[in-house]
Parts: sequence; C-alpha cells; structure tokens
Amino acid sequence: MDVATARRRLRAFKRWMSKHGVVCSDALCLDASEAGGVYVRALSALREGDLVATIPRRACLTPRTSGAAAAIEAAELGGTLALAVAVMYERARGAESPWNAYLRLIPDCEPVPLVWPDEEAERLLSGTELDKIVKQDREFLCEDWKECIEPLISSGDLGVNPEDFSLEKYFAAKSLLSSRSFHIDSYHGSGMVPLADLFNHKTDGEHVHFTKVSDASDSDEGEDDDDQSNAGSDEEQNDEGTDDRSNTDSDEEENDDDQSNADSDEDLDRDENNASADEQSTVENSATNPSGYNDEDLEMIIVRDANAGEEVYNTYGTMGNAALLHRYGFTELDNPYDIVNIDLTLVTKWCSSKYSRRYARARVSLWRNLGYSGCTSQDSEYFEISFDGEPQLELLILLYIISLKPDAYDKLASVAHDLIGDDELDDEQSIISSFVKVVRVTSPTKKSKLKGGEKIPFVKKLLHSESICSALASLADMRERLYGSNTLKSEKEKLQMCSPVSQRNLYHSLVLRVSERKILRRLRKLASSWSKTKKRKRI
Repeated sequence: MDVATARRRLRAFKRWMSKHGVVCSDALCLDASEAGGVYVRALSALREGDLVATIPRRACLTPRTSGAAAAIEAAELGGTLALAVAVMYERARGAESPWNAYLRLIPDCEPVPLVWPDEEAERLLSGTELDKIVKQDREFLCEDWKECIEPLISSGDLGVNPEDFSLEKYFAAKSLLSSRSFHIDSYHGSGMVPLADLFNHKTDGEHVHFTKVSDASDSDEGEDDDDQSNAGSDEEQNDEGTDDRSNTDSDEEENDDDQSNADSDEDLDRDENNASADEQSTVENSATNPSGYNDEDLEMIIVRDANAGEEVYNTYGTMGNAALLHRYGFTELDNPYDIVNIDLTLVTKWCSSKYSRRYARARVSLWRNLGYSGCTSQDSEYFEISFDGEPQLELLILLYIISLKPDAYDKLASVAHDLIGDDELDDEQSIISSFVKVVRVTSPTKKSKLKGGEKIPFVKKLLHSESICSALASLADMRERLYGSNTLKSEKEKLQMCSPVSQRNLYHSLVLRVSERKILRRLRKLASSWSKTKKRKRI
C-alpha cells in the first residue's frame, strides 16, 4: 500500500471511528509512513496519565460481534481459531462488513515467517531459533484448518466463497491475530481492537498502554498464549520519515474532496450507511449485557511523556528478536532481550562424541534425578544463553555432572535420592542451594569452604572449571555450525547492504542471525575468561 492510498484509507477509518464511537485525542495524529505503514505521532506534548483514546467494546471485531457468531458457536470453536474465522468472514463480506474501513486500513497479512514462501523461510531461518518453530506452526495450523475450517466451509453455514477460507487466507488471518489481537474480557475473549493496534512497538520505550476495566468473571485472561495484552501493528515506518511529517488530522480532512483517485475507497462511507439492519446489529448485539459482558470502554493511557512531533509507541512486551519476528514480523538492532537456545539434544550429542552414548544417558539421567531440568517448549528441552553470553545455570550444572570423575559420579548417584528436596527448583537461589549439596558430596576439598548460605556469585565460580569452559566452547561451535558456511563477518556485511523495506524478509532474518551469533561469540569469550581466571589462581 503506497502512502497516498494509506492516507485515503486513514481518512475513511477516521470517519468510521466517529460513527462507531471510537474517540481519538486531538493531540494524536494518525499518519502513513513512506513504506505505506500506519503510525501515531503526538501533535502536542503528552503527559503521563493522559487519556488519549477510548474504544467501545462493541466496536471491536470478536467472535461475539462478528456476523459469523452463530456459525462459530454452532461449530464450538474458541480462542484465536474462532477469531480467525471471524476475521476471514468479515474480510469476505467486503463492503457489507461493519468493519470494512478498518480491515481495508490494516494489511491483508503481517510479514511474519508463517506467511513467507516455504523455500525462503527455510533458507533465511536455517539455524536460527525460528527454524523448527515456524515449521511446527505450519503443521499445527494445517491440522486446525483441516479439522475445523474445512468442515465449516462444507456445512454452508457461513454462506461465503470457499476461496475466502482457504489455507492461505487462514494463515494470513493468524498472522494478523499474532500481531494485532488483544484480550478484551471473558465474554469476548480475544479480538481486534481498531485504533489500539495502530501504535507501533518500541522495546522499553512505550508511551501508551492499553487498559480495560476487568469484571469479576474475567479470570481466564492470559490462558491463550496467542492473545496479546498489548498487540502489534505495522513496523514499516523508518525513523527518517517520522519527524518531518507536517500534515495534521485537520489538514487531511481538508483533502477529503480529493477522492477521485481513491478507487473503491470513496465508497466506504456509502457502503457502511447502506448496511442492512441485521448487519448493523451485529456490532451492537453485545450491548444487551449477557452474563459476563462488561460494557466499559477500552482505553489508551499515556504512561510515559511524549513531546510534540514524536512517534507514540506501545509495547508488545520485553521480547528478543526471535519472538518479535515470529509474532510481529520485525526485529530490533541490538535488542537486549535476545537469547540463543542450546538444545539438550545438542548437549547429549557432544557428550556422546566425547565419551559414549551410555555415558551421556547416565549423566543426564542423574542430573534429572537431582531435580534439574531445562526450559521446555512443545517436544524440545533447551538451555538459554542470555544477551551477554551468560549460560543458563542448569546447563552449567549438567556440564559439571558430565565432567565428574567416575568415583565422584558413583558417590553422587548413590545419595541422589537423599539430596532431592521438597521445594521446586524454580529460582536461582533454590538451584544454587541444591547445587551446594552436590558439591559437598563430589568435592571434599571444597566441602570445608561451603558452610551454608553462600552467595550466588561465590557458588557460580565453582562452575567455571576448565572442563566446563571447554565444553561451553565446543557447544557454541556446534550451535554455530547450524547457521551454515557463511561467517558472522560476511552476514554482518550483508546486513549493512540490505534494505529493510525492499528486502524486508532478508533484512530481519539477518538481524536475527547476526544477533544470535554475536551471543555465541560472547559465550566463547566468557568461557575463555573464566578459564584464564582459574589458571591464574592456580599459578
């Protein structure tokens, strides 16, 4: 969508807001970026606590308010699957949909890897945290479509063209929900909230927050991992095009007569006014206050001051680039929340190659018997490496157990059952306390130095042995090889030459690859520094 088309559709959307009771402060300006995305900037200074938007719940597109509500309920669909059906249905209705002006403003789909061409996704994401995840997403969504969407199409209850509910359209709808849906309340569940989803994301730099009045029955919020309390929007604007915008809302309204080049956009108001009474009631049915329904307006509140001319940002949470690209279709350079995962299978592969498979199975089994575990996601278990290269504590403990000499291992295995406490190992202090018990059994020379209540940094140094540092370097090398033959230097050079607009998928995949590989480089440096420190102390 070019800038001119985006601005025409913005004008139609503003009229839609007025008609449906969505109020946007005069201190905000909705505008289009050079890339055709939509963003929000401040026309005057905004201060913490300012109310800048109110959105009636009945104006939100949800499975309850959609014209497909009866069919969705009859098919017993729920969660984001139900919302995807609602979005596809309203898209299929075109000008007859009460949300037509809103749906024409937002993209058909967000540029998340889910909707990238298969070959491109496999090539660009190879080795990254998203490599397996995107493949699994596609498999699960294909199953959902075959089990739930196809029968709904075959039933004829929706009365739409089957092509409007194709697998491709389902993927597109899911991409929108991933980046734009908000959890509204226990009655509506998750939904599309016009205006709220136009605020772009900035990590640790949000100005505005989406709020709602919770009702007593709204206890299921957050149960669906796909529902976002602060969902995403277009991230296609660039910083250079943000500060030099001079068009205000009133400036744009003066150009409303310039509709001759708007194609079908000029018909939006007329189409809305000609909607049937049944279609109009679709948006208002929820006002009958059924059980669990809350009629309070949703609000956008300023949580951090913004100066006139600045873009006004929301936040989608503190996420690394893998999560941002997966759910929203963009990345951020030097994202401090980036992580790299090292799979447990990679650790066991390294251990098996150094010792034997039997050795690896036994050591991992003892580690588990002592109550330790890694992070889990679907069918995988892994360890996180933080932005600064710090490995997860559970990984260090596993490497410690792997490096134990046979007599120390046998001694630990014989008392493992007695070392297991009643408390879950759910925080760093409890893990450290548990590990202290392991050290007392396996290292008599260190036992006298451990008197209980040790501080975390002191105990962590016990995990900086040369054998553990060497293992970390080997694991970093194995993990790095998953990216292929290109070096980190060559990928950094490619990123510098890449356009974030015309080569969007390549650009954001390179940001992800470079950021992950930098973390592995930091892991190597950290392991090397630990090893050198140990050697100096011995000297």
